Amino acid sequence: MKSLEHKLERLMFNSRWLLAPFYVGLILGIVILLIKFAKEFVVLAAKAFTADGSEIIIGILTLIDVVMIANLLIIIIFAGYENFVSKINTGESEDRPSWMGHVGFADLKMKLIGSIVAISGIELLKAFMHVEIYTNEQLAWKVGIHMTFVVSGVLFAVMDKLGGKHHAEE
Repeated sequence: MKSLEHKLERLMFNSRWLLAPFYVGLILGIVILLIKFAKEFVVLAAKAFTADGSEIIIGILTLIDVVMIANLLIIIIFAGYENFVSKINTGESEDRPSWMGHVGFADLKMKLIGSIVAISGIELLKAFMHVEIYTNEQLAWKVGIHMTFVVSGVLFAVMDKLGGKHHAEE
């Protein structure tokens, strides 16, 4: 019976490698974002001398939006892989991000919600730059959704803080 238990536990432990293709898929997602970034950049560069200020600002905000999503994917790939699959061996590379290897699930959750709030804020700012094309109802929904993300982030932070205090007392 002990042998069966050991084999089952090994199978469960090794099943973590089934997550690796998901992370490879996210890397390919970054490649798609790079293509999107290049396309948006070329469009923006073509308008640089003819567009008005608000069009340029919206174009730059779109670039920032794509970059933030790519950064978010990197955080998810690195932290998720290291937390659930295997440690990433970068040797003594000076380029290794300082947070790598130190981001737990709670930290990942906070980075994720923080990035979502920032991305939502950029989308909201872009909407307000073209307020004339939206109805009041559409703008209200955008603000409501953004505020939902903000409140969720605050609640996650409060829960983590309370959970941290609880664990510190034990």
